[in-house]
Amino acid sequence: MARLVYERDSSSPDSNSPDSNSAVRTQSACSPHRSSYPMQLNDNWVRERLSHARPAAFSVYCIIAAFGTYFCMYAFRKPFTAATYEDTVWLGIAFKTVLVTSQVAGYMLSKFLGIKFVSELPPRYRAVAILILIGIAELALLLFALTPAPWNFIWLFVNGLPLGVIFGLVIGYLEGRQLTESLSAGLCASFIMASGFVKSVGRSLIQDHGVDTYWMPFLTGLIFVVPLLFFVWMLSQIPPPSAEDEDLRSKRAPMRKADRAAFFQRHAFGLVGLLLIYVLLTIVRSIRDDFAVEIWQGLGVNDQPDVFARSEFWVMLGVVVINGLTILIRNNRVAFLSSVGLLCVGFAIVLGSIYGQRAGWLSPMSFMVLLGFGMYIPYVAFHTTVFERMLAAFREIGTIGYLLYLADALGYLAYVGVMLFKNSASDNVNFLELMIWASVGISVFSTVVAGVLVVHFHRRLKESCVES
Repeated sequence: MARLVYERDSSSPDSNSPDSNSAVRTQSACSPHRSSYPMQLNDNWVRERLSHARPAAFSVYCIIAAFGTYFCMYAFRKPFTAATYEDTVWLGIAFKTVLVTSQVAGYMLSKFLGIKFVSELPPRYRAVAILILIGIAELALLLFALTPAPWNFIWLFVNGLPLGVIFGLVIGYLEGRQLTESLSAGLCASFIMASGFVKSVGRSLIQDHGVDTYWMPFLTGLIFVVPLLFFVWMLSQIPPPSAEDEDLRSKRAPMRKADRAAFFQRHAFGLVGLLLIYVLLTIVRSIRDDFAVEIWQGLGVNDQPDVFARSEFWVMLGVVVINGLTILIRNNRVAFLSSVGLLCVGFAIVLGSIYGQRAGWLSPMSFMVLLGFGMYIPYVAFHTTVFERMLAAFREIGTIGYLLYLADALGYLAYVGVMLFKNSASDNVNFLELMIWASVGISVFSTVVAGVLVVHFHRRLKESCVES
């Protein structure tokens, strides 16, 4: 079978070399330069077919592989939040808050480690890394079940530690392509839909099958082991971006420490603004996600395991369509500025949903769907479009894994701080009211910041065109 090889341009720097100069890791922001990157496709039937597949068929395959892999990962991360653990208090703190804080702390540390790990890991090791890391997380859930409460909280820290880098490994298969937004939107649909789905599975195991609360997370993970293996195999067959992809976006390559530092210095003001918005989004989204049971109870909905999956299904559909449609904007500069403006649309929907709930116009389901829709539009935009098109618009050579993990690390660090503050402030927290007021404040503030960033990046892009 023929082997496809793209020859390296002798004039281009070797981005994989430790001696590569970070200062040359950019291309013209106005006129794309063809950067040939050595890509050898294995003599593999599936990969060979994918390399010649039509865009629609290629997209469907990639979305199924990425969605399935990350959907299964959530079965090892989120099911424990389907229980309330009301019978246990530790040091005067509700035990579920202890568990959430413990896992988020491990997940947050993983994000900091992922800044280096994900941005530097060679593509050929991604699939094996995914399986090993999720295997460690499942072992931690087994030990969580075997260790008496409250000391089993430490195993949720261990559980979160390997799972934090999975998203970066999966999206590495999708970035830098003509269809990246639609592919990434399909991937992001998984963490919108999966969180509610695995909670429904967890609640069902407890209520319908009498499974012990502490064994439920481990058993939920076991259910998804076989599908996980299949979807990771599918991921491993996806070929790297083509030369045409590199022309239309920018070359994607591992980023070492010097490359990351130089990139941040070139875009410091804009990046700080984007990271600030992302941090605030992470806080409010995590409150809605991790304490969904308590929030639904605050809305008067009890003992309905399917509400989690139903509400997130509708959120997923709307968010994926809106963010996926950004592939229709061919001009990278226009797409990037539009994606920053899209953040404001999401915040406006959040504010509208809260007003409707307070006025009594919305049912609990309608409120949670609209609120989630407004939160996830900007959150998913960061994963699908904002960072992807930022690299493409400024013709930066690198990987969005660095940007996503820098943002996630700071976001989860802030969320851990919120959980610790909540623990010290009060034993009884109304999570519905906490989520509503946090959403209002964050939406108003973030809208102002996003408006400033649109003006800033518009000027920067004009300057980059003049310089080139």
